[in-house]
Amino acid sequence: MAYVDHAFSISDEDIMVETSYVAQNRPPIKEIGLAVAMLFFGTLAIVLGFVMAANRVGGDRAHGLFFAALGAVLFLPGFYYTRIAYYAYKGYKGFSFANIPPV
Repeated sequence: MAYVDHAFSISDEDIMVETSYVAQNRPPIKEIGLAVAMLFFGTLAIVLGFVMAANRVGGDRAHGLFFAALGAVLFLPGFYYTRIAYYAYKGYKGFSFANIPPV
């Protein structure tokens, strides 16, 4: 008869003995607030950056474009996670509040 090491095996009994796992699909308020704030301030920085570049406020045109680029860095993750939160709230298939990483 072959030797079987049961020390590292997982059986159905081992899974049933442990407590059951219940998935909570509650909205993470802090994470959604951070995503909305990043979306808002990113949009604001992009608009102000282009206004600064057009009117040469704060020096030359490069300062405004750099400010708009920094706004884009804020805008992209803010839009992404706000979209996930909105679709999870509306109940679209494949979207869950669990897809938003914790802060």
